[in-house]
Amino acid sequence: MTREVYLDNSATTKISESALSLYCELSREHYGNPSSLHHRGVDAEKYLTRTREILCRALGSAGTVIFTGSGSEANNLAIFGRAYAKPRFARGKIITTAGEHASVGMPLARLREEGFTVVEVPTVGGRLDIEALCAALSRDTVLVTMMLVNNETGATYDLQSAASAVKRMCPDAIFHCDATQAFLKFPFSVRRMGIDMITVSAHKVEGPKGVGALWVSDAVIKNKGLRPLLLGGGQEKGMRAGTENLPAIAAFGQAIEDGVKTLALREERMRALRNRLLEKLSSDELSEVKPLLTPTPAPHILNLALPSIKSEVMLHYLSSKGICVSSGSACSSHGRHGAHPLIAYGLSEREADASIRVSFSSDNTEEDVDILCRELLGGLQTLARMR
Repeated sequence: MTREVYLDNSATTKISESALSLYCELSREHYGNPSSLHHRGVDAEKYLTRTREILCRALGSAGTVIFTGSGSEANNLAIFGRAYAKPRFARGKIITTAGEHASVGMPLARLREEGFTVVEVPTVGGRLDIEALCAALSRDTVLVTMMLVNNETGATYDLQSAASAVKRMCPDAIFHCDATQAFLKFPFSVRRMGIDMITVSAHKVEGPKGVGALWVSDAVIKNKGLRPLLLGGGQEKGMRAGTENLPAIAAFGQAIEDGVKTLALREERMRALRNRLLEKLSSDELSEVKPLLTPTPAPHILNLALPSIKSEVMLHYLSSKGICVSSGSACSSHGRHGAHPLIAYGLSEREADASIRVSFSSDNTEEDVDILCRELLGGLQTLARMR
């Protein structure tokens, strides 16, 4: 039987045993509605409160945590919730980066249709253009939304400098960060970065699918700078209606707690695997495969440009050998959004259509990298003959 090599951890991670155990326990034993006033409800509410505290500690600042059904929903809440917060924001300016995830890009496209001005700051070569950001900032800027780590290229952007510029030039604007690909991959603090809202997702950090969170600074909540999108029973302090997914949220908290304890070791492990792959790609046999390099790479992502072989073809070849990689983000693999970050990086459409993404977890091994390189070479040879 072919040994599976899972290298698509930016799409999703395997849920940890401790998170899964807690999920099952709460599903069986702690089934009360957190909004109920009886002892079952009070018991359930304690788990919500605990996870909020765990997340705030991990992010490095107190604030309001709004649990959502996914990272995509959290991004939508941040963008639409801010744009619609006050009548005076109508037709204001929103600044983002070129190459955001579709859950940011598509809401912004909708707002552009409604009359908002949307400006994309260049990210050529994986570097955020701070000068272009400063040039775009103006008094009518209501929101800046930028990812911390690009989900396709692995580029880590200098959001601390970006946020500092925004606060200096547009103090009334707020800064939102999609950190789904950065959270628990390396240490960062929202307080030091000067972020007002931040999105995280459970299934990217060995938690369950179906739960995300939007962390919001107390100042934004106090100033009513965010408007809820889902209305109903008043859950999540009135910011997101619907009975909370308690087992998933508690399991998310467990995954965060475990991830914080082992963060340094896991980051070191993933960087070592990424470096091993880079070293092997420098050999003559694999010299045709060109890694996309960035000034400040995340430890777990490496995008590889293939020599005139469509990424989908190579993906299926590697899958037949038991190797899971990605071509474009999993959320956009059925549309045309996956190539956008690669084009923003500087690739042509043709080059973007001939690249694969490798993404590690700390569970991967050196042998996984060696198997990938061996089968990648086999794929290049086989598919070149077929072409």
